[in-house]
This record gives sequence, C-alpha cells and structure tokens, in this order.
Amino acid sequence: MVKLKAGDTAFIVESNRFIREVEIKSCAGGMYLIKFKDSGGGIKVKEHRLFATKEEAEASLKAC
Repeated sequence: MVKLKAGDTAFIVESNRFIREVEIKSCAGGMYLIKFKDSGGGIKVKEHRLFATKEEAEASLKAC
C-alpha cells in the first residue's frame, strides 16, 4: 500500500458495501484521522482500511 499523508484523497469501504471518498487529515501510530468528503464528518481508522484509488476499494469488495 502507498503511504498516505495529510491532504491526500483516499477511499474507505463501509459495511462491506459502500465506497466513500475521504481526505486524510493526519496520521500517527498507524491510525489515520479522515474526513468524509460527502458529509464533513470524520473518524480515526487503521491504515489497512484505506485505499489509494476507488478501483482498489472496488477490488476489495469483489474479494469478499
């Protein structure tokens, strides 16, 4: 996986069904603070939940 940094755009899969676009706000200790681009809300997630492209996120759905 490509290391993401503050300001980067990434994608997250929610509930194994929905792909949402997010902005990386910060990273510390393998945890990323992300902001959802569609709602403005934010959460902290582990690195393995983030994808650099929408295609990578879609591929992870097909693997399930």
